[in-house]
Amino acid sequence: MSSSKNPEDIKAERIKEASMARRIIVIAILALIVIFLVGGYFLYNYIEEGLSPVDPDNDELIEVSVPLGSSVEDIANILEENNIISNATIFDYYVTFKNETGFQAGDYQMSKSLSMNEIVETLKTGTIMVEPQFTVTIPEGTTLEEIAEIYGEETSIDAEEFMNKMTDEEFIQTLMEEYPDLLSDDILNEDVRYPLEGYLNALTYSFYEEDPTIDQVVRMMLDETRTQVFNYIDQIESRDLTIHEALTMASIIENEAPKADTRFMVSGVFYNRLRPEEGREEMPLQTDPTVLYAKGEHQERVLNEDLEIEHPYNTYQNRGLPPGPISNYRENALEAAVDPEYHNYRYFLHGDDGDIHYAETLEEHQANIDEHRPSND
Repeated sequence: MSSSKNPEDIKAERIKEASMARRIIVIAILALIVIFLVGGYFLYNYIEEGLSPVDPDNDELIEVSVPLGSSVEDIANILEENNIISNATIFDYYVTFKNETGFQAGDYQMSKSLSMNEIVETLKTGTIMVEPQFTVTIPEGTTLEEIAEIYGEETSIDAEEFMNKMTDEEFIQTLMEEYPDLLSDDILNEDVRYPLEGYLNALTYSFYEEDPTIDQVVRMMLDETRTQVFNYIDQIESRDLTIHEALTMASIIENEAPKADTRFMVSGVFYNRLRPEEGREEMPLQTDPTVLYAKGEHQERVLNEDLEIEHPYNTYQNRGLPPGPISNYRENALEAAVDPEYHNYRYFLHGDDGDIHYAETLEEHQANIDEHRPSND
């Protein structure tokens, strides 16, 4: 005869099993809570320690050197090596989270008592202990080839090697990965003469080492350009421009309107040609500096025969903006490129009297030529 459990025994066993399962679940949950709390505690302490001064009571100054071209990761490692911060990784995350930029190369005085925020501000605006060994001024309206010549004359950099670097595809791709918010695929357009034309900011640069490398110089200049451009990013986007287009327009304005107070008017003329009001046809930009860039030569005045050159940068033969910038520019030109003066003029003339004369129609423009440039061929 087979034996069987009565219903009461089965029910008792199931209650016992359910009770055991509940205990196991409760224990597991409590274990997870404990692990979470302990892990959170250690993570909090880890972050808190990384963000806190290494030694709040130690004001002894330490000289910290930040070389040209240093990335945030490089700077974090330098600070950790000098015991100014306790954790390079946390510094890197802190800077990224706060979107801090504009760190300068140089030799700084820092102490272990500095907070994270004080360190960041020191790197951006701190007093440099050592005077620069030399400075190099890159004027506004300078092309890459001219920049190469300047560095060739004033530094140990070879001008030819500099220009070879400007066409080095691997180098350009590396920079595009490092500056994805600044350098787009637009610079790789097959009609663009040099990918970085217009992207190396006009400025006086300080050098704290005798022999800077081309890589360091280029990154230093790109850092300045990125900082400047993103001061105007809202205007660039609201005008429905890419950064590449904005820099291209700025470079043209820089070369076409040397006087700062005329640039907003000239910019308005260009937009009236590129984006005319309803009822008016688009017309070529027809700006002489693009013709000179297409020729690759310096000359005082563009001749009529020059206007017939078949070249992607010749805005007499091609509508719209040229493939890319024709030089660098000053900030005022970029501002004019994204915030033009509104008017109805579509023509302007540099008169022999040194002024710019504007016109709405071709007939009015011709009258300005007859009156203000009688020497014109």
